[in-house]
Amino acid sequence: MFKSLMTVFRLLRTGWVMIRHDALVPAEYAPMVPWPVQVIGGISRIFSLGNRKGNAGERFARALQDLGPAYIKFGQVLSTRGDMFDEEFARGLSRLKDKVPPFSMEKAEAMMAAEWGAPWSKHLASLSEPVAAASVAQVHKGVLHSGETVAVKVLRPNIHARMTNDMATIALVARLAHRAVPNLRRLRPKEFVAEARRAVMLELDLRLEAAAQSEMAEIAEDTGLFRVPNLYWDLVGKDVLVSEWIDGTPFSSDTVLELPEKTRQALATKVIQSFLASTFEWGVFHADMHEGNLFIDADGQLVLLDFGILGRLGEEEIRFEIETLFGFLQRDYYRIAEVHFDIGYVPAHHSVEEFASALRAVGEPIFGKNAEDVSMAKVLMQLLEITEIFDMELQPQLILLQKTMMQTEGVARRLDPSFDMWEASRPVVEKAVRREVGPERYLRDFVHGLGRTRRTLSILPEATDNIAKLAQAWADGEIDLYPQKPIVPQRRKRDALRPIAYAGIGATIALAASWAAAQL
Repeated sequence: MFKSLMTVFRLLRTGWVMIRHDALVPAEYAPMVPWPVQVIGGISRIFSLGNRKGNAGERFARALQDLGPAYIKFGQVLSTRGDMFDEEFARGLSRLKDKVPPFSMEKAEAMMAAEWGAPWSKHLASLSEPVAAASVAQVHKGVLHSGETVAVKVLRPNIHARMTNDMATIALVARLAHRAVPNLRRLRPKEFVAEARRAVMLELDLRLEAAAQSEMAEIAEDTGLFRVPNLYWDLVGKDVLVSEWIDGTPFSSDTVLELPEKTRQALATKVIQSFLASTFEWGVFHADMHEGNLFIDADGQLVLLDFGILGRLGEEEIRFEIETLFGFLQRDYYRIAEVHFDIGYVPAHHSVEEFASALRAVGEPIFGKNAEDVSMAKVLMQLLEITEIFDMELQPQLILLQKTMMQTEGVARRLDPSFDMWEASRPVVEKAVRREVGPERYLRDFVHGLGRTRRTLSILPEATDNIAKLAQAWADGEIDLYPQKPIVPQRRKRDALRPIAYAGIGATIALAASWAAAQL
């Protein structure tokens, strides 16, 4: 009860902080909302006098910073979509990418000492003040006694408790939305928050992040599209992570926009292809690809940082995404519709043809157009309307994928306003199609099926013997399948049950043999 009450108070605090920063209904956008909301906004702005510095995006960013790390994560996602918001608003919001205020050097040193069991000087020859700060951690530049320059990442003090409280508040908002707005239920807000919470809480153990970084390094080497800093495993702990220092320029810097046009176009393409290749070929992707986590090094290579959140897809989801993207590339809307029905994302009582027609209405107006000629806000609104018409529910397992796709496209659009998402995706998607939808898939499935069949046949004799023993014990009255009914052993009943038990054994063996033959 007390915990729930505290969550309600935090929710009220969230609203109050938004009001104090004139971020609940910003004055600049008040004319765009219904008049009752305008009235509420007008009253709320009485309490923001003297605190309206900067544009609406900057005020919103300051409010999110005051609210906590989970809200900052939310703002980072929004900041990548300048095409969906007013340019000035997006520019103000971009302060969240890598300009979160750091915590004190004393606290950082104390956390290192607690993690390593000794002062930082035992492992490092030098340690700088914070050089970058994000929502859950900050980075220091250090030098090992052996001479290598390293990045020392330290979690924020008390971040576990703060993130837990933030997510509890957001979960309360989701529950209230679920109850109060029936039309939102198909978007499954509670499941959305649960999936987000799981991903965020994993980010709070830097040992898990190190494992993710190591995994992504293997993918980087395989694809050749990006690189990942090397780890120093002996200095990795729950609250501290040490890796190779990268000299380069973050994508969040305006310096990147001053690069030659061809260089920016190549980088934009690499961002998209890196994300798609790791997703489609490995089923794993960096799930926080905002501009603060992307660098260009001295050699002009794309570098990925901060692996606190990895996204993972199962085989079924990978094939669904591949076939959907390929369908859009081929403008085969009927096939896209079939894929959605096959996986169960569209209820069976709807028409495949009607759904395909609705997808055509989305795809055709934007196909082949440059990013600068497409309003993603309108496209997303149209897609939302379609999901409502066809009773489609939000798929929690695809949340991170969709969020990251938005981030990567937003980054690419900033680098290259004329960026063509479809053409950049085509080489990776077509390669994935050949592997997952073409002959390669069936050959791989056949080989996999042979392995399953071999394992099945190897355990079949023992399984058959166990079934026979179980049936015999049942027939002899030694076991009771209905314990609520006392069984009185009778010779005649036992004799009557024996043929039934043997028939069951025979049917089991026949079904197992038929299944094995089908696999071959």
